Amino acid sequence: MEVNEQLVRAVTQAVVAQLMVSGAQPQNVSSTPAPAGTGSFAGKTRMRPKHSYENAVRAQKGTDPKEIVIGVGAAFQTEITKTMSGIPLEEVLRNIKAGIEEEGMTSRVVKVLDTSDVGFMGLEAAKLSGSGIGIGLQSKGTTVIHQKDLYPLSNLELFPQAPLMDLDTYRKIGRNAAKYVKGEKVTPIECTNDPMVRAKYQVKAALLHIIETEQLDPAKGMIEWEGTR
Repeated sequence: MEVNEQLVRAVTQAVVAQLMVSGAQPQNVSSTPAPAGTGSFAGKTRMRPKHSYENAVRAQKGTDPKEIVIGVGAAFQTEITKTMSGIPLEEVLRNIKAGIEEEGMTSRVVKVLDTSDVGFMGLEAAKLSGSGIGIGLQSKGTTVIHQKDLYPLSNLELFPQAPLMDLDTYRKIGRNAAKYVKGEKVTPIECTNDPMVRAKYQVKAALLHIIETEQLDPAKGMIEWEGTR
């Protein structure tokens, strides 16, 4: 199949149509008119308007040795409300927290505004956590369990194929994170692997990542987050 500008535009528009259903559609925030024949994305400078966190509370380092911090993405529950597979982020968060609580640990949610890389998100969450264990959760669903004294790419467990993850997997992630805190022997979570997923979701993943990255606000760092604002 020949890949040309017309095909790329058609594929991108199809993906954006899907994003509109999930609440992550692009917004035209530029007043520049679209030149004739340049496609529906001409004149758009951002995927979504910049979210304001003017009154947000900066997250502080925890002291509870049972605490696990969940660091969510900059577009979590605001610009993006569902994972790549269509699972509501509210349910994802609820199941991770439930898994943590089932193992006798506590959780705290912060929004990470200085990076959109899941490895760094997880590490920053771990450094903020009273237990030293954290979970990084991108808005598209990619997740990592991290420990405060590891390198960003040397995580405890990584779950890169977000389209294949379900709520049971997210609950298991919470349980495993809690087991790491308790020092128990942890059996890594088995994940479904499909080599075709990347090709199928590549454009959608890229657009969601752009939306997330555009919402970064490094000056704010990490803020306390317990739901949509």
